[in-house]
This record gives sequence, structure tokens and C-alpha cells, in this order.
Amino acid sequence: MKRFFFFLLLLPLALSAQQLPHYSQYTLNDYVMNPAISGKNAFFQGMSANRYQWGGITDAPRTYILSVHGPLKYDHMGVGGQLYTDIVGPTRRTGFSLSYAYHIQLSENLHWSLGLSAGIMQFMIDAQKITLHDPGDLTLTNSLQSVLTPDFGAGTYIYSDRFWVGFSAMQLQRNKLRFFDYMSNTTSVMNHHFYGMLGYRQPLGDDFMLEPSALLKYVKPAPFQFDAGVRLIYKDKVWIGGSYRNLDAIAAYMGFVYRENLVIGYAYDFTTTNIRNYSTGTHELVIGVRFNNRGLRSSSAPAPQFN
Repeated sequence: MKRFFFFLLLLPLALSAQQLPHYSQYTLNDYVMNPAISGKNAFFQGMSANRYQWGGITDAPRTYILSVHGPLKYDHMGVGGQLYTDIVGPTRRTGFSLSYAYHIQLSENLHWSLGLSAGIMQFMIDAQKITLHDPGDLTLTNSLQSVLTPDFGAGTYIYSDRFWVGFSAMQLQRNKLRFFDYMSNTTSVMNHHFYGMLGYRQPLGDDFMLEPSALLKYVKPAPFQFDAGVRLIYKDKVWIGGSYRNLDAIAAYMGFVYRENLVIGYAYDFTTTNIRNYSTGTHELVIGVRFNNRGLRSSSAPAPQFN
């Protein structure tokens, strides 16, 4: 029983569970899950995503991401980068990554891109937030333990102004996390995360657009998970929508674009698991800025979108 709480802390890693955070507004924040999306539009786009999960529960997950991506002056190339912090109780995952994508024009309005990302990730444990069964236990000899490890991802993406479909694999290297010198072998591993994404934009008259979409996620041996959602968009300026995430939550969201350059989106998750008995729900705020719109991509590139 001495190391019971420490065992619980590392249990999600040992069991290869979902390690990367969820995003309810995945159509706005798609770049962070697929590096092939970098440079898909004719402008650079910066995004700040802030997710506060399971309000009302002490030390519940919190995620902060700042990303930017856009096209190079050379046609068919895109670059991007992101900084992130993901906090869950006494653990913190912090890092950055850079990405490169190459876009191939398949037809007048159809494009295919391939992307790679590389970065550094630091996983930390704050022992001051852990209560051990035995106060004299030396399992955690220091107040802060951390591991620094490289991180890689890859993706592909096919898109037009009406639909998109993509696939990506993150944490490709599957690095082991050793927090102590005596840990010659460990079951704490950064596991592969696989994402599939697809969506379609259907015009409804001159002013409205209906946008069904889905995000598929798999981490072996955790259960397969998916988000299925739909947005109703008015003149590419204002939208409302909702989504369902199996084994987790139902989300409602809304957003708007101000003067073509600023986008704000908000989502609220209604938890469907037993956690709802203790939580007031999950809040997610996304703020995006479009800049450096110089029409660098060819005239046949898809129409600009905030997603």
C-alpha cells in the first residue's frame, strides 16, 4: 500500500490509455491533430485553445494550446507550429512542435497534402500534489520529477471547398518515460494516437450552410472513440452546433467571425459518464486570428475557411 497513490498516478500511462486531450471544437482546432493541414488556406492563422474539463472537480484536466500555420511564398508548401500545456492533477505535459506540409493539386478544386511534425515534450510530476499512504515513503525523493523526450507526428489530408478527409498518427516514436535512474524498464509509454477526420459543407439556400463532421480516435488498447457533430453556419460569419462523443459527453457550441480576421468559438460539454454527479461540465474557448492574407496560394485553392 505504500506506493498506492503513485501507482494510480502512472496507471493511465501503464494501461496505454488516451493521453492526448479531447477537443469539442475539432473543426476549428484541426491543425493540432494533423500536420498536413498546415498551409491549406491562403493566409496564416493563429489559434488559442483553452479547455477546462470537468468543472467543480479539484485538479481536473486543463489544456492550453497556441498554434499558427499558413502557406509559404512558394506555392504548395505550408508550415506551422504549436505550444501546448496539458495539466491533469499532479501531472503536466508541456512542449512545442513544428510542422511542414506539401500540397498537391489533384484537380481544379481538389487538393491533397502530406505533413510531418517534430518537437520536444516534457512530462512532469509534481510530488507536492500527491498524498502517499506512508508520509515517510521515499518513492518520490524530490518535489518535481520530469522527463524530456522527442515527439513526432505525420498526416495526410484531402480537401476542397466542400469536403475534407484526413488521417494522422501522433506520438510516432512511442517513447518510454523513466522518471527515476533505477527504472531500467518501465511500462509508462507515450503511445501512438491515430486520428481520422472528415466533413462536408452543404449549402442551404444563399445564406446558410450545413456542416456535418466526424473525428475518429484510437489508442490501443483503449476503446475506439468518435465525435460526430454538425454546425449550422450563416454567411460564413455565425454558427451554432453540437456533437456527441461516445463514452464521454454531448457538446453544444457557437461562434462568430468579426471583420473577416477574428474568430471566437465557445463549447460546453455535458458529461454523460458518472462524473456528471460531481462536475458542472466542461468549458472550451477558441480564439483565432487570420493575418498575412496575400493570396499566396493559386487561384484554384479552396475558399478561405476558419476550420
